[in-house]
Amino acid sequence: MNDPTREGAFALLSAVLDRKRPLDEALDALPEMPSRDRAAAHRLAATTLRRLGSLDAVLESHLRRQPPLAVRHILRLGAAGLLFLHTPAHAAVATAVALARALGFSAFTGLVNAVLRRIAQRGPQILEDLDTIRLDTPAWLWQSWGNEASAIAAAHQAEAPLDLTLAPEAEAPAGSVRLPTGSVRLPPGTAVTELAGFSAGRFWVQDAAAALPALLLAPHPGERVADVCAAPGGKTAQLAAAGAKVTAIERNPERLQRLQANLARLRLSAELVLADAVHYQAPAPFDAVLLDAPCSATGTVRRHPDILHRARKQHLKFLAAEQDRLLAASARLLRPGGRLIYAVCSLQPEEGIERVKAALRDLPFRLAPFMPSELPALPEAITQEGLLRTSPAMWAEYGGMDGFFAARLIRL
Repeated sequence: MNDPTREGAFALLSAVLDRKRPLDEALDALPEMPSRDRAAAHRLAATTLRRLGSLDAVLESHLRRQPPLAVRHILRLGAAGLLFLHTPAHAAVATAVALARALGFSAFTGLVNAVLRRIAQRGPQILEDLDTIRLDTPAWLWQSWGNEASAIAAAHQAEAPLDLTLAPEAEAPAGSVRLPTGSVRLPPGTAVTELAGFSAGRFWVQDAAAALPALLLAPHPGERVADVCAAPGGKTAQLAAAGAKVTAIERNPERLQRLQANLARLRLSAELVLADAVHYQAPAPFDAVLLDAPCSATGTVRRHPDILHRARKQHLKFLAAEQDRLLAASARLLRPGGRLIYAVCSLQPEEGIERVKAALRDLPFRLAPFMPSELPALPEAITQEGLLRTSPAMWAEYGGMDGFFAARLIRL
């Protein structure tokens, strides 16, 4: 008997760990299945990825020799259900055994059964002697986060809630909580498309931290603003809703189509440009530019735990070069005196403060520090240098937020 949830979770786990595909991309590639099964498969795979180090430590103590990689994935999924998702022991064991058989590993069903039964007997207490936040965090990331590493890694162990940005004058969905910065929050696992008001364009998905760069840009009605690397369009929507005349620049045609569909649902308009911003020739300089640059996205691990297993330290130099390229392009797009918000959803200094220092050294910019008064609901996110720096460990009482960096630069 087929189990679409476990088979889907296995496909997702294999795509991320074996082929280094993004989890969202792998989810889109799954065969058709009921939305409930798809959501369950995603949750199981995401939990396994989020807690992989701890799961492997538990499994190692029960394995005399290494099984085939596919069998290890089956064991990981079964253990994740037992230890983190409250799956009843009989169901977790039976579905794992059935999955091994369905995938052609019948010779290992006895091993799967025995290992998972032993884990089920001890239950979550099996984790008590493990340093789980260290085990679940790659060493290079832990080292890069310094004194904040423990708090950040602990925040990553929890599933992220669903944050929404409301359209002007729209009411918040029932059951949501309004956050101090204006975003509204719903529990993890909430299906956004099933919320009342979704099809009417009353809100869009956007982490509370991701909403801050456009908020700090503070566009005036009628200002000409370029949103560089604009897809999927959350910040474009914020700028358009504030009355700015927005040009959304995106080089990926599929992502631009997604942006267009999102704006259509929200009943907002912007000029859409399919181009690499480096080669785009604007008809006239812009008053402001918002550059949310491609990055390692290590600030979004709560929502995208696959990043823990796909990001590599050596990739940062290539990303930094791309960020520098886009900063130079943004300088060319701005009028003298125009302002740029440079943002990345990264916790890595190589993509944040170091890129700003390089821009101030090599490009016609000066730093315009943010003031805590500009973000009265979250003054702790403004550094002494006047930069925005949020962390997954912030707002623990509300359920955390993504890690973001932003700086405001003025074109000379």
